[in-house]
Amino acid sequence: MLTEARQLVQEEGFFHWQVAFPGVWSDWESTRPRGGFDAVVGNPPWDRLRFQEVEWFAARRPEIAHAATAAERKRLVGALKRADDPLARDHARATARAEAAARVARNSGAYPMLSRGDTNIYSLFVERALSLVKPKGVVGLLVPSGIASDKTASEFFKSIAGSGRLAALFDFENRGIFFPAIDSRFKFSAFIASGSQRRFESAKCAFYLHSVDEINNPEHAFDLSAEDFLRVNPNTGTAPIFRTRRDAEITTRIYDRLPVLVDRSEGDPQAAWPVRYFTMFHMTNDSHLFQTRAALEAGGAYRVAGNRWRRGEEEFLPLYEGKMVQAYDHRAASVEVDPARLHRPGQPVPASDDQHAAPDWVPEAQFWIASTAIDLPHPFAWFIGFKDVTAPTNMRSMIAAAIPLSGVANTFATLMPEHGQEAAFTETACLLLANLNAVSFDFVARQKIQGQHLNLYIVEQLPVVPAAAYERAFGPKTAAEIVREEVLMLTYTANDMAPFARDMGYEGTPFAWDAADRLRRRAKLDALYFLLYGITDRDDVRYIYSTFPIVEREEQAAYGRYISRDYCLHYMNALEAGDPDAEIEL
Repeated sequence: MLTEARQLVQEEGFFHWQVAFPGVWSDWESTRPRGGFDAVVGNPPWDRLRFQEVEWFAARRPEIAHAATAAERKRLVGALKRADDPLARDHARATARAEAAARVARNSGAYPMLSRGDTNIYSLFVERALSLVKPKGVVGLLVPSGIASDKTASEFFKSIAGSGRLAALFDFENRGIFFPAIDSRFKFSAFIASGSQRRFESAKCAFYLHSVDEINNPEHAFDLSAEDFLRVNPNTGTAPIFRTRRDAEITTRIYDRLPVLVDRSEGDPQAAWPVRYFTMFHMTNDSHLFQTRAALEAGGAYRVAGNRWRRGEEEFLPLYEGKMVQAYDHRAASVEVDPARLHRPGQPVPASDDQHAAPDWVPEAQFWIASTAIDLPHPFAWFIGFKDVTAPTNMRSMIAAAIPLSGVANTFATLMPEHGQEAAFTETACLLLANLNAVSFDFVARQKIQGQHLNLYIVEQLPVVPAAAYERAFGPKTAAEIVREEVLMLTYTANDMAPFARDMGYEGTPFAWDAADRLRRRAKLDALYFLLYGITDRDDVRYIYSTFPIVEREEQAAYGRYISRDYCLHYMNALEAGDPDAEIEL
């Protein structure tokens, strides 16, 4: 054991702070030595502790790295072992080393809050730094923005921000300015916090910064108290990501008026809507269940209507991924596979207007899955959900839709009725779907997204319109009636969504795809939700629309004006005047 330990010391270069800096601590006879650094400043590594198998093989055996699925890669690794290839031994050693490091991080007691889940090395440096600093010292580190927003870091961040130990949080967009070798969409923070015995009345915060000078701009930098963090993220206490002081003011007013989807702050969850989150298939863990088109053909399967394959008694349904969906559009894109791409070889190919116009056209999936592997969580032949992969700088961040009965990948987060609430789901599903797609909802969501995923814990803390508010009348129609009518016409554009239409009480044929009409209907829904959210100041509405710059640029190029904003403003006037069926002309 001693020989092995010495070999590990040579290979790993273990570092012990107290040994390396013996004069910084004293009272070695006590349970915990006194002392520490006055300040710890640095830029720790930003990388996952978990073994990165794809990247490891990319530099050594690219054909394994480019395997179509994790299951196929596992088979190729098994073949290496059976052949007693030296690379297999190197792979086993690297895997064991990463697993050992993660085990030490989780079990040593040195990282009690930030070593859970898929641990990132930077988080261990953060927790270590706070243990190395004096009780009244200061830590300043450049770390990924997840330190203030990720679920795995929420307990830690809440303990710092909620106790007044956070001095400042300055969040930067990379955009090739600071670290050219890192994806321009990546965000990082200057995280500044104190030791255990120092407190600050409030934390100086600024987000979406592109230069250090912007920290001094009062419109971009503002103070947030411990209570402010809990006000807009009651479940996690993580940091809201306000671009400007005005964002903060509008958002906090919304939270004063509306409940969050699920409030967990008091122990027992209080849900504004009786829905639950459901994951059917994981793109990595369940990849052994997936069939490609080539594999189905080679296995004697044949294609039938509805984008399904059949082989005798077996039937295979398409696997829906988030990239195939846009708002109210389950046929937004097919998936085309580029084997040369190491990561995300399946790329979306947008559907054309002609394809959308054909009610029997269906998008091409990347994978299919046996119907017997699908455990239906409710009695309906359709699902509602939202795209998991997103960013606060995308054209839109929250994109929700209804999709037909199929396999569903974890990249399309599915919402199901709570047990015992299935009968009411047809009434609530369209209301929740419309709420998720509303500009007002998306505006708040963008204040919470730091990375590239719209996680459930973020969605649960977003403000939603409660069921009772839909009884509000706008002339001869209630808000609920307006929503159901518009959602039906936006969603039912293809034959495979007929079950959704029937469950909403409509037995007719699909509605024609009309891009201009869809734009008007979505603007009408946005107008309705601005009123339901209590945002009646037209300047606030204009400002919220301005926070979607890609939409504005595209509409200015196509129509010569920000047409969805202009339609929305007119529909707000019409709804307030009691004329919900007004035909707006611009």
